Amino acid sequence: MNIRPIRSEADYRAALQQVSAYVDQEPEPGSEDGDRFEILAALVEAYEARHFPIDLPDPIDAIKFRMEQSGLSVKDLEPMIGKSNRVYEVLNRKRPLTLAMIRRLRQGLGIPADVLVGPA
Repeated sequence: MNIRPIRSEADYRAALQQVSAYVDQEPEPGSEDGDRFEILAALVEAYEARHFPIDLPDPIDAIKFRMEQSGLSVKDLEPMIGKSNRVYEVLNRKRPLTLAMIRRLRQGLGIPADVLVGPA
């Protein structure tokens, strides 16, 4: 198995090409090809995290997305945020999320707390 670290864009493209060969038919875990695929995928993932970081979404946009995705209404958010007027204030960015709201939204909607806290 001849695998090298990904140090350049050319290395990255070569690793992607090798990984793509396994995508349609993933090899058996534990086999030589399976180990090669797993190592290459980890290298590609580490390179992408370092060179193409993805910012966390805006907390309110994440809540609205989850509402749309799950078919939720303002009424459905009341147990997590408060009465409907408070929900509207939060969704319209007139009132910030509190720690208690963040905890309930994380539990109720499954949105990670770091997304709900937002950037520093």
